[in-house]
Amino acid sequence: MESLVSKVLDDIDIQILDILQKGAQVSNSEIAKRVNLSPPATHTRIKRLEVEGYINQQVSILNQEKLGFDLLSFIFISTNIHQEEKLNVLEKALVAMPEVLECHLLTGEYDYLLKVANKDRKELESFIRKLNKLGITRIQTSLSLREIKYSTVLPIWKEEK
Repeated sequence: MESLVSKVLDDIDIQILDILQKGAQVSNSEIAKRVNLSPPATHTRIKRLEVEGYINQQVSILNQEKLGFDLLSFIFISTNIHQEEKLNVLEKALVAMPEVLECHLLTGEYDYLLKVANKDRKELESFIRKLNKLGITRIQTSLSLREIKYSTVLPIWKEEK
């Protein structure tokens, strides 16, 4: 069964996306060489992929530990809020918190999962106090001891062997 992505994008588009997601600093001419296109044609494709929303943004991923963010935690939260307007207010508050790297709406026992970066336990405690002010009814915090794998690379391209 062919995936939806391959029906919308051709192999060259997929290759370009794969190259960019593994290292956005690769030059246009280097991408062109890798996909056997001219640099202008490659540039046109990249711009189209951006306009069509396949590329959200190109960023530099910073080293959390070197910048002093030594405490990474995953926080499960539950709330008794069920009104859409109040949930929107809660979600906007979570989005606005700079410590929150990711926020996911869940099914199951908890309502949300937060990935949170803090410099130390005091910052984490302060963050949890901010959560309590939002009407959170239940919080479970798990600290990350060590990162085993971190990736932002989607498995969109399988190279032929």
